[in-house]
Amino acid sequence: MEDDFSRAVEDGLKLSKRLVLPGGAAPPRPPAGMDRYGAPEAASLLPVAPMAYAVVADPAAVDSPDVPSYQPHVYGRLNPPALMPLQMREVDLRVDCAAGCATAEVTLRARWWVHCITRSRDCDCRVVVPMGEEGSILGAEVTVGKRSFNTHVVDVDDNSAVRIAKTESGGLLKRQFFSLTIPKVVGGEDILATIRWSQKLTYDNGQFSVDIPFRFPQYVNPLPKLFTKKEKIQLNVNSGVSKEVLLQGTSHPLKEKSRQGEKLCFLHEAVVENWSIKDFTFAYNVYSGDVSGGVLVQRSTLRDYDDRDMFCIFLLPGNKQNRKIFKKAVVFIVDTSGSMQGKPIENVKNAISTALSELAEGDYFNIVTFNDELHSFSLYLEKVNEKAIENAINWMNLNFVAQGGTDIMHPLSEALALVSNSHDTLPQIFLVTDGSVEDERNICHTLKTELTNRGSMSPRISTFGLGSYCNHYFLRMLASVGKGHYDAAFDTGSIEGRMLQWFQKASTTIVTNISIDTTKDIQEFEVDCEYIPDLSAKYPLFVSGRFKGELPETLYAKGYLSDMNEISIELKVQHIKDIPLDKVLAKQQMDLLTAKAWLSENKQLEQKVAKLSIQNGIPSEYTRTVLLQTVMEKIDPAQQVKQKPKKQSIPDQPSATPLHGLTLGFGNVVATTENLTSGFGNAKAPEKFEMFGKAVGGCCSRACDCCCCMCFINTCSKMNDQCAIVLVQICAALSFLGCFECCSQLCCSGGGGSD
Repeated sequence: MEDDFSRAVEDGLKLSKRLVLPGGAAPPRPPAGMDRYGAPEAASLLPVAPMAYAVVADPAAVDSPDVPSYQPHVYGRLNPPALMPLQMREVDLRVDCAAGCATAEVTLRARWWVHCITRSRDCDCRVVVPMGEEGSILGAEVTVGKRSFNTHVVDVDDNSAVRIAKTESGGLLKRQFFSLTIPKVVGGEDILATIRWSQKLTYDNGQFSVDIPFRFPQYVNPLPKLFTKKEKIQLNVNSGVSKEVLLQGTSHPLKEKSRQGEKLCFLHEAVVENWSIKDFTFAYNVYSGDVSGGVLVQRSTLRDYDDRDMFCIFLLPGNKQNRKIFKKAVVFIVDTSGSMQGKPIENVKNAISTALSELAEGDYFNIVTFNDELHSFSLYLEKVNEKAIENAINWMNLNFVAQGGTDIMHPLSEALALVSNSHDTLPQIFLVTDGSVEDERNICHTLKTELTNRGSMSPRISTFGLGSYCNHYFLRMLASVGKGHYDAAFDTGSIEGRMLQWFQKASTTIVTNISIDTTKDIQEFEVDCEYIPDLSAKYPLFVSGRFKGELPETLYAKGYLSDMNEISIELKVQHIKDIPLDKVLAKQQMDLLTAKAWLSENKQLEQKVAKLSIQNGIPSEYTRTVLLQTVMEKIDPAQQVKQKPKKQSIPDQPSATPLHGLTLGFGNVVATTENLTSGFGNAKAPEKFEMFGKAVGGCCSRACDCCCCMCFINTCSKMNDQCAIVLVQICAALSFLGCFECCSQLCCSGGGGSD
């Protein structure tokens, strides 16, 4: 899908050569990633900032809406259509960071104009927004003329709310790219879009940071003489603690507007010559010498699905270097079924090799691979040393071969047996898989009983999902039951990096068996996860939940250090009003509740997830997201806010169109059984007519792309007869060579016959 998108944008950039901009300005310059023939690299054409594209199927519609260029008529249609990047007139970015939840809520407002379609024609327009770390869409509003488009979340069983069309209006281009298609936009019209999403703050060695894709390519800059480009960035930070906050840096020139306790506000507003060419980043430190934390509390509202108040507990590991990390006995369980072939299994092998090198002296390890069979690096836990790690890497090079089916329970039982004698260390099991199996619920119930029987130092189970065919809710539930950590990668390029972060978070434990010491004034106190995970030395811990009653000014979190001494952490309770805690935590709560509903097959939990989804406008497995179109009456702009939009009354036009791909689903057992590898998106084999087109086109088509039709006509009109004859002979020779290559590929390739 990424390659298809990039090819469509490449075609759109070629079509832009037909434009003659006001004042005779040249068409947009190609991106820097283009090769010698003018073909851009695929990666350079994926959006790295919010973008809008005109979906062009008829090249004859391409022209400047203000100054017609009178280009020669183009016959035929483009299938698939080209994507022509639209020029942007203004952009407004607002970022609200809540460090106590490690979450940022991002609101982007941008205006594009359809500068490449003549005013007598229309086309569909696609808005694509790349989201940051673990981004999740919260809502979108788009206005074009009198038409308004809004995303709505409706119950899957509610067919009376809106009339759903069969056609699609967008969804996720890939996991971090939200896409929205607006139909029939007339050339020269403005597209005003407001997109909201949430993403995670990253944490490294005591430093919180936010990174938002904000690199606009040169060709979306309109002419400065026609439009004034206004850029506005507003940043609000709530550190959640009263400790000293040290600003570490920002990518854009922000000015501090206010600072009040743990709340900081920054603003950047300017008229710019060109749009931003770098991502928006902001980083700050919360100084803490030792383990610290706090509690954020929000009162329930009338619109809340739960009448209990909400809380979020956060624990920061601090900067104290003498906190000892638990010695550990690590067992890696790796899926080597046939669907893991290629880059997935290679990236997993590289990540585990790096993880082995990070183990400390005194740790133990083993590696188990599984498909239809089980293979272990050793019959027992190996003590960490250079020779053992070298042997393990050599063993992986020989045994990490993708073949066979998927069986998860057998290797988990083997790993539990291996860590039964863990040499007074904290046993940890790391499961990596890309598939689903039929006995997943039985696995969760069996392991929950087994781990409960083993007591407080039971093995920690962390899970990692690859692609879209595994059941991520099963993996999340298994990690919750095992007091471990869950993570996932949805494209092959991110596997190695995300696996290393996941391993470091789970393997650098400094506090275990954490509990919250509540008082008698609290009638109910429920955390969303099954058990509170252990605290890592490199990452903070966040736990949300609900309570009924009155919280004291201070709570205490208790746990055990590596020397088995008890630690008590003071948590100051903070009642907040400026952070919508229910919206910030909604995605996390929905994921955990969905995992519980899947495990228990509880309809009441499913309805709770659906209510939470509809209330916050966040997609879920038990709701569907649609794009609802309304028509605004022509009213005074000052009064527009006070009037409600009226739904379109045209009977033949659908009220809403669905947005697909916004949820994960519950795995695909059939695809796992058949060892399909397209959970990451596989390249389609070229059709024969595509091979023919490439063979005949080749360098001739690239050469033709470098010059416009008018240039070619002018050149031919000045050519004498002898030159014309030579040109015809050259073209005939090139065509013959191209056809010969094509015939050899179609007729002589794909051998496999006997000699």
